[in-house]
Amino acid sequence: MIRPFALLIAALAFVPLSPAAAEEDPLREFQRLEGRLYTAGYRLALGNAPFCEDTVPASGFAIHDAASYGEAKAVRTHLGLRGDIGVQAVVPGSPAEAAGLRVDDTILAIGGRMVETTWPPTKEGWQRGVTLLGAIASEGGDGTLDLLVARPGSDLIRLSIPTAPACASRFEVLDSSDAAWADGKRVAMGRKWPPFAYEDEDAFAASVAHELAHNILGHLVTFEETGRKRTLTRLSERDADRIMPWLLWNAGYDPRGAVRWMQAWGPKHGGGLLRKRTHDGWDERVEFIEAEIVTLRAKIAQHGWSRGEADWRSHFRQELTDELARREAR
Repeated sequence: MIRPFALLIAALAFVPLSPAAAEEDPLREFQRLEGRLYTAGYRLALGNAPFCEDTVPASGFAIHDAASYGEAKAVRTHLGLRGDIGVQAVVPGSPAEAAGLRVDDTILAIGGRMVETTWPPTKEGWQRGVTLLGAIASEGGDGTLDLLVARPGSDLIRLSIPTAPACASRFEVLDSSDAAWADGKRVAMGRKWPPFAYEDEDAFAASVAHELAHNILGHLVTFEETGRKRTLTRLSERDADRIMPWLLWNAGYDPRGAVRWMQAWGPKHGGGLLRKRTHDGWDERVEFIEAEIVTLRAKIAQHGWSRGEADWRSHFRQELTDELARREAR
């Protein structure tokens, strides 16, 4: 989908901003939000890759397409890009950062293929970005991704970036809502998603882990087969809550960040009659998460797991799966 705030951002991109006004720069603010989401998502996807059925090669950077904003020239000028495809985020400590990739580098070629001639702009502005993510994953499938990049005031730079498997999911900031959702292939958050305001990075990562859980547990596929029945939806939400500590542990976050997220978010946002029909009450959700942390810690002690070794594929009990099995047995 085309980001609905694209034209506003592009229009403001014409206005030169002083450093003091940088916080009001909508392009930079959008970049900050996407960087924060992508960093948490990458760490979660990388740390849990051994247990995900579907993985893709990743190296720790996100891209965006200036042409998708509606005023490509304005965006390129504002960000100093030398083409449409810019680096939107680079995860600290990632292979991409170690190789020298920087935010606002312009990606000119992927695996020796020039971007502008191989992948010209598409009618639907978002489509080229999705296609390029597929091309990046394909080129990095042998463990190394070769890029030709440009940055302001520099000659062209060739980079060879190591890749590693990560759970298959995209991470995107899409609109101005206060919601977060997963569609089986991506985790998306509105710009007003409340956890963006958290200073507690573990709690923010927990909100990302909850949505990622829906993708890696295959909930959308399940509902395509069963329909979105209220009881099953509630169990899927409970499973996404309960697996958060596992995902956080494997990614190097504090599993109790899941508790802190729910305690911060739940009282203001976890209520409402319709929501309670598809979700447990926020205080009940805290209890389920707390209980799962006890289970996780016992498993860690039993198996001697280090970070990245908590095998939720084998040791996490899915209540949705149990309920479907019971219904099948009737």
